[in-house]
Amino acid sequence: MARNKEKLVLLLDVGPSMHGVLSEVEKLCSMLVEKKLIFSKYDELGVVVFGTEESKNDLTTEVGGYQNITVLQDIKVVDGDLVDTLQKLPRGRVDVVLDAIVVGMDMLIKKYKDLHKGKKRLCLITNAIHPIKDSFEGSKEDQVMTIAEQMAAQGMKIESIVVRGRLSRDANKGVMDENDHLLSIFSKKTHTRIVYVDTPTSLLGALKTRRVTPVTVFRGHLELSPHMKIKVWVYKKTQEEKFPTLKKYSEKAPASNKLATHQVKVSYEYKSVDGSSTSVIPPEQRIKGYRYGPQVVPISTAEWDAVKFKPEKGIKVLGFTDASKIKRHCYMKDVYLFIAEPGNTRATLAVSAIARAMKEMNAVAILRCVWRQGQQNVVVGVLTPNISQNYKIPDSFYFNVLPFAEDVREYQFPSFNSFPASWQPNDQQQKAADELVQMLDLAPSGKEALLPEFTPNPVLERFYRHLELKAKQPDAAVPPLDETLKNIVEPDPELVAENKSVFDALHRHFELRQNPKLKKSSRQWYQEKQSGSNAHVSSGQAVNSIENQPPVKIEKIGDLTPVQDFEAMMSQRDNPEWVEKAIKELREKILALLIHSDEGDKYQKAVECVAALRKGCILEQEPGPYNDLMHHIRQYCEEKGIKSLPQLLASRDLTLISKSEAEDSDVTAEEARSFFVKMEPKPDV
Repeated sequence: MARNKEKLVLLLDVGPSMHGVLSEVEKLCSMLVEKKLIFSKYDELGVVVFGTEESKNDLTTEVGGYQNITVLQDIKVVDGDLVDTLQKLPRGRVDVVLDAIVVGMDMLIKKYKDLHKGKKRLCLITNAIHPIKDSFEGSKEDQVMTIAEQMAAQGMKIESIVVRGRLSRDANKGVMDENDHLLSIFSKKTHTRIVYVDTPTSLLGALKTRRVTPVTVFRGHLELSPHMKIKVWVYKKTQEEKFPTLKKYSEKAPASNKLATHQVKVSYEYKSVDGSSTSVIPPEQRIKGYRYGPQVVPISTAEWDAVKFKPEKGIKVLGFTDASKIKRHCYMKDVYLFIAEPGNTRATLAVSAIARAMKEMNAVAILRCVWRQGQQNVVVGVLTPNISQNYKIPDSFYFNVLPFAEDVREYQFPSFNSFPASWQPNDQQQKAADELVQMLDLAPSGKEALLPEFTPNPVLERFYRHLELKAKQPDAAVPPLDETLKNIVEPDPELVAENKSVFDALHRHFELRQNPKLKKSSRQWYQEKQSGSNAHVSSGQAVNSIENQPPVKIEKIGDLTPVQDFEAMMSQRDNPEWVEKAIKELREKILALLIHSDEGDKYQKAVECVAALRKGCILEQEPGPYNDLMHHIRQYCEEKGIKSLPQLLASRDLTLISKSEAEDSDVTAEEARSFFVKMEPKPDV
């Protein structure tokens, strides 16, 4: 692990033009050290700031010059003190750039000389808006070329993060173009990148704080046919960054023991109870058991191996199809990168030829992949051509996993067309909703606001900052959300202010009403009761006692308030069975009210329940139970000669649920209107 450690020197511009973003630079560099403490605790780091009024570096003492550059921290193994150092960067008064690169390079040469080639890196953070001073010999470009060649010879790399945006509006464009050209020389010679950022959020994601070495997941042949195969290597292009594995820590080891790891190891023992004695069962005598109902079925490893699916390692092309037939939302898991075998000219030409032909025909390939021998599952996915714009980088493919039939999750939502006309949105409401959706576009002017490459995971960033704080102050409370992270997880205040008219239009055309399904809370009920009575009770004590009570969960429709109980059960969405249970119980309650009614004294209450049931069945698009109940009521009234109940139902327009109200209904609008006529009892002869 120690041999793979990285040697990094941060070159930070603290000149006057950078003062506006230095607080974000402090957060970025502190986060870098915090992640290294978790993932790469053997890495070494040095800090150089330039633009300071004073000068403190070896080259100033040894050869003179190199003014306004301060070595804030010599190269050393990362620790908690480095975080404190980076959180308090000095504010400089002058502007220099190129000399700081030479100072950082000198630090790495003196520290490691010819050792650890490829593990030495410089990271420059500046706005590069001030001119570089002229060289005593040759041009600026010659000077930069000399430094870049020396860095390449020493196995060093330099990564440049250029902060522009609002800071560069008044800067000289000619100077910026010249500086960009000079920095590009470093990039080409050391095979690194230049990143341009214009917001604090993108700055936070510009520096790759955790470097992951790419590892191939497959090396072998891409089989187009039994007689045509291409040697390829497959890497993971993207991968979700997860929380670090937190291990258990023990304080039982004595403080004087410096070799103690304080790690907790967990082991399990399996014992057999025979009468009064217990004996430990060795691993070779154990067998896995799987529950099947109340029983446990033992299955040995040999039996598993006999029935296990064992596909052969390899990648085969199943066929080609038009790219428009593969939808983007069907992509699953991580993205893979297919490249030709390095150094294999024939494979490179073959991959390039196929990729360019697929691009020209707008086609993609469907692949069957088994990455390694003994893999139990087969992956089917789509291969998309990736045509390189750089002549030094060969063409390649992107691979995305596609779902099998059992992986597809289709969620059916009722259409607005299935609801009554009174529930349909009008033109003004539709327009207001469309404007709201268009306003929330992250790229209204063609430029994306939160670029995926430069937008960090806010959950992980907050976790690392809180972890570093708890390491120093175990009892520290969770700090408030950082302003930079708020820009990721919360709406942009400027965007909201600019589109205030859109929100006002939404409020005008959509009336907010209380959900009738939700029962009033105990606190609301108490306040309404207090306002309408003369009871003298301490409101503070009463409210507190009510607030401490858990919310009441309705599990059965009672006799006192059946409509309210029905609405409460319908609003309980923790289990889909509540809806079915509520409809069934209210239906039974209605029939009980009709049967036990004495000269129609309970008909009014039954009609209220019928109205609630009809509304609930329309909302849930379940017309069957309600329509069956209405047919049963009609038959009951005809047999008993009841006249008042059909009249009450007709006065409330409680007819059958037609197909225009619920798609699953087999009742037409005409049949629903004529239902009351059929419900009228036959006259006595």
